[in-house]
Amino acid sequence: MVLAAAALAALAALALLQRLLWPHLWADVAFAARAARCRRRAAGGGGGGSLAARFLRAARAAPARPFLRAAGGAVPLGRAARSVSRVANALRRRPLRGGGELGPGVAVGLLAGNEPRFVWGWLGLAALGARPAFLGTALRPAALRHCLRACGARALLVAHDLFATVEPILPSLQEEDITVWVLGAGPYPPGVIALQPLLDEASEELAPEDVWVPEDMNDTCLYIFTSGTTGLPKAARVSHLKSIMCLSFYELVGARSEDVVYVALPLYHMAGSLLGVVGCIGIGATCVLKQKFSASQFWDDCRAEGVTVFQYIGELCRYLVNQPQCPGEREHGLRLAVGSGLRADVWRAFLRRFGAIRIVETYGMTEGNVTLFNYTGTPGAVGRSSFIYKLFSPFELVRYDVAEGAPVRDAAGRCIRVGPGETGLLIAPVTPRTPFLGYAGSRELSEQKLLRGVFAEGDTYFSTGDLMEQDAAQFVRFRDRTGDTYRWKGENVATTEVAEALVAHAALQEATVYGVTVPGHEGRAGMAALVLRPGCRLDGAGLYRHVEELLPPYARPRFLRLQERLEVTETFKQRKVRLAQEGFDPARVPDPLFLLDEAAEAYVPLGPARWEDVVAGRVRI
Repeated sequence: MVLAAAALAALAALALLQRLLWPHLWADVAFAARAARCRRRAAGGGGGGSLAARFLRAARAAPARPFLRAAGGAVPLGRAARSVSRVANALRRRPLRGGGELGPGVAVGLLAGNEPRFVWGWLGLAALGARPAFLGTALRPAALRHCLRACGARALLVAHDLFATVEPILPSLQEEDITVWVLGAGPYPPGVIALQPLLDEASEELAPEDVWVPEDMNDTCLYIFTSGTTGLPKAARVSHLKSIMCLSFYELVGARSEDVVYVALPLYHMAGSLLGVVGCIGIGATCVLKQKFSASQFWDDCRAEGVTVFQYIGELCRYLVNQPQCPGEREHGLRLAVGSGLRADVWRAFLRRFGAIRIVETYGMTEGNVTLFNYTGTPGAVGRSSFIYKLFSPFELVRYDVAEGAPVRDAAGRCIRVGPGETGLLIAPVTPRTPFLGYAGSRELSEQKLLRGVFAEGDTYFSTGDLMEQDAAQFVRFRDRTGDTYRWKGENVATTEVAEALVAHAALQEATVYGVTVPGHEGRAGMAALVLRPGCRLDGAGLYRHVEELLPPYARPRFLRLQERLEVTETFKQRKVRLAQEGFDPARVPDPLFLLDEAAEAYVPLGPARWEDVVAGRVRI
């Protein structure tokens, strides 16, 4: 009896000690167990095969299960599989310009909006072993041509409503022997193939043996374009294994098969396609696919569609919080929100306003080999750094010199781990278990993301380019981005690409582009310091038309600063740190400032009064 009482007391003491010293231990253990189970399933425990094969197998098993709800109505799995099969059969062994035929390993650009046809085209191409390259719908013709070249595309599959983007570069595409298929009935210019007649004639059946299966799951499955510091987008290689792992995304964050998931993020990004759509396939949930996000209609959509899970980026949550209050905004079935980029203040305001919704903040990169999950609901954190978590997603934070643009190394040439409360560069080891496929194109593009000899001779780490901070409770928080890329409106913006577009204007001689923080907004807004050509003046309306033609909306600089010259370092690198710190405050900046005014369709002078309107949120940027 005494021994039993002593044992119980000891257990109680251990439990108390655990709660005091390791309060999140069991949450770490539970998440690690789910992650291990999902990894085993991805490795073959769930039947194996490619993503397309697993999708078609799921459709055969439950053809009536709801899959997509979009503007055209609801699509069950069975009908979705028939649409995918039509695409695959219509394109199978289809001859290509310059010789050869569509088949395994052939890269095909996919240009379509947030609609079911994007999914049919993607999985139909994948079923043939082709490598879809997801193209941004906001790309201008020159950038579109660059993306096709970057991934070595032999063909382009484009939605009818986006064909106008392709037409200006059609002659150059034909010169480069890039076949163009349009998801429409036509007529189209000579050499362009209308795919709709081929789809009408194609079989709706696709036998399992007709679905291509990769020999190596670490081979490239598809390309997703991501902005880098070199200016134009880079084609990140996504492996078959990574795409299969995404089947488990919603299971990891606590979603279930009966859930209805709201996805308004672009399908050409990993979050919308691989996490959103593929995540729904993985658990058998229904995906409500929106062409674009509307903050004013969101809660009505949730009620009408029975939405229970919302996939966000932080900017979307801020839009919702900034909407005028309306009756019934807490009357909804939303129980889970999952995404990335949610600031702590917006997180708390979101919960106060809309009720007890579980939020799971995540972190990851399309080309990266590390992912983070904040599964404890701690506002402002992107993940955990416990030893348990690092067992399946290892990473380190190392000291980083922002001025030098490189990690700090000790006398032996090794990187230095940061301590609690210290900001450091997030890096992850490159191993067979956590590979880095890199980018299509020259080896240098991928090599720029690698660090060697980090902690020992011969080791290799992937550099995320993101600065993080780990606190004493082992939570990781995002702090900033290194390099010349900043994030605005949920998109990465490469400053060199914006600068090149600006200096293409006849009145501009030099430009340096950087991101500045704006109160009440996520990420950093674009700002450009400009030098005019001798004898020229700034034409606000003309420059507005210029950037509108060359840059997508999120990449257009919101603020301009006119200077007589640009300050550079001894090695002729533009100095941006001071410019970013001074921002767009007329009280701190002695130079003329301008603001992008969409209503006036011009860049207009930014004085103290208009600056106060921007800071107070009265002027939309």
